[in-house]
Amino acid sequence: MNEGGVAAAPDRLLDLFQGVRLTPTQRRIAHCLVQHATTAAYLSAAEVAELAGVSQPSVTRFAVALGHDGYPALRRRLREIAPAGGPDDADAGNELQRAVRAEMGNLDRLAGELADRKRIAEAGRLLATSRPLPVLGLRAAAPLAAYFAYFAAKVHPDVRVLDDGGSLLTDRLEQAAAAGARALLAFVLPRYPRETLDALRDARDAGLTVVAITDSPVSPADEYAALVLPAAVGTGLVFDLHTAPMTLAMVVLQAICDATPAETQARLEAFESSAARRQLFLG
Repeated sequence: MNEGGVAAAPDRLLDLFQGVRLTPTQRRIAHCLVQHATTAAYLSAAEVAELAGVSQPSVTRFAVALGHDGYPALRRRLREIAPAGGPDDADAGNELQRAVRAEMGNLDRLAGELADRKRIAEAGRLLATSRPLPVLGLRAAAPLAAYFAYFAAKVHPDVRVLDDGGSLLTDRLEQAAAAGARALLAFVLPRYPRETLDALRDARDAGLTVVAITDSPVSPADEYAALVLPAAVGTGLVFDLHTAPMTLAMVVLQAICDATPAETQARLEAFESSAARRQLFLG
């Protein structure tokens, strides 16, 4: 893969949106352009509207919001910053290899984002001091929430996984807030279940600070989250690859440990003593 060109295209597109407060509809358009980064510059306004599920006038207003006279001007800008696939694409191997290499690119971009540790450290402090700590993940995001919670429970006294939707979900969010929760960690991944976004709104209304691990800075989670931590989702296979979001989840857990080092060490030692006494593991 031409990592200097194709792999960087989403990053260059995201730079267009920095500092611009987009409406929910405009975020959908922006996210659509990022998802189709290598072809976005050659799509018509009507095609973008269809892909994003919005009206064509919304695409025009989106272009104006970014400081352009209209969509044609925006498309010219897109052609400057996000060219189509480079000459190395044909030599990148079969579709399985390309999917895996794309994940390598996603991890590389995530590593670049972590050069500035302030946002991750802030997330760690918010989540470490929330007692209990609710962790939301519905549908495809449920396994990531469970994976994070399994390890988080070793260093945090009260982790509550919220992986079922429906009316009871709001009850559990309100119960967590009443019990003293101050923050919520949410996994918000495509195709963005409506019930997940409803839960984020309910969590915010209940007074919880939402920290969202999602696939893009312009995902729908941005409307409700106080802190958005992006990690791209792989789309090269029939079903999405969540390599980067899962890695980011463990990075956030590291930040939680760093926020409370003494408590973390004490809890880990207590677990290891218990595990040895019960002979939980072979190695």
